[in-house]
Amino acid sequence: MLNNIKRNISNLPGWRTKRHIIVIESDDWGSIRMSSKENFESLKRGGINVGNNHYNTNDALESNSDLELLMELLSKHKDASGKSVVITGVNIVANPNFEKIKKNGFSKYEYELYTETCKRYPEHDRVHNLWQEGIKQRLLVPEFHGREHVNVQRWMKALQKGCKSTHLAFEHGVTGISSGIHGENIEGYQAAFDIDTLDNIEYQKEVLETGLDCFEQLYGYKATFFVPPNGPFNNNLEKTVKEEGINYLGTGKIQLEPLGNGQFKKHFRYLGKKNNDGLIYMTRNAFFEPNSWEHPQTKDWVNDCLKEIEIAFRWHKPATISSHRTNYIGWLNANNRSNGLKKLDELLKKIIIKWPDVEFMTSSELGDIITKRRQ
Repeated sequence: MLNNIKRNISNLPGWRTKRHIIVIESDDWGSIRMSSKENFESLKRGGINVGNNHYNTNDALESNSDLELLMELLSKHKDASGKSVVITGVNIVANPNFEKIKKNGFSKYEYELYTETCKRYPEHDRVHNLWQEGIKQRLLVPEFHGREHVNVQRWMKALQKGCKSTHLAFEHGVTGISSGIHGENIEGYQAAFDIDTLDNIEYQKEVLETGLDCFEQLYGYKATFFVPPNGPFNNNLEKTVKEEGINYLGTGKIQLEPLGNGQFKKHFRYLGKKNNDGLIYMTRNAFFEPNSWEHPQTKDWVNDCLKEIEIAFRWHKPATISSHRTNYIGWLNANNRSNGLKKLDELLKKIIIKWPDVEFMTSSELGDIITKRRQ
């Protein structure tokens, strides 16, 4: 009951519409996570408990089949305008180049476009072409999640200091470990824009500028929507992304801005709120993570998400659904993908029956309506 009250209250502030608009935002596409089943088992034998995290167990760079099956499902479902369901792919554009970093003795960070990373994987030769097809058919439309899903300065510092756990993961082509050998405490490497000191910000500006250039190079258009990996993002960087073409920034309704030295400042955000640079904040109000382990196995993700959509519509808000890539990845574990797609299929069917006038949009399309760039 308390949770239901909180859901209603959190939908009160911000931009409103009587249209039944749904946006599905899916983070992490293009990034590495677990590099192979064999490396997963090897890391376990090495003392890193990768099996305690559903991302390390099931998530990986998307394969040909992962994209084909997801787009096939999306194309089956049509909204009130006759358009297929669309997912905003919140994409990473580059990954660490492990070979070059090792060759230079961990003295300098090097990255590669995710299209180069795909060449190192066995079932990924058509991934970039499939993304282009997703854009063309308006089924999977990329927006920006960062250059890499790695806090480069923090990760390189650990490698240069000789952290055994970080080096072991490195040798297996993995960055995203949450704990080290025999439970050793590891600083969060996935939060790309978290900061340890304010000095980190200048480098992060460069990461944003080069990352957004890479995005345009890969997809042929400028990103206008950005979600910082894992959330942390110092507000001094907002001016940079705005200057680089970002109009819409995805944040939590309560954003914790990292200030360095373990300090954070709390900001309250709501849909349509504008900062001094004209950047519009976009927030999520529904969640569909059917393969997540962080919730009880008895959780009914389909019907719980439907309730969140209903609450959003009750307060004349669009429903923006968070649904990470890991739910639809089967390269490591085919059952993971099968379950995620089955649940998504069920959710979409029920949405269209319950709200026959529903409109599925990308994050930027919704942002353009909020800012009156489109009807």
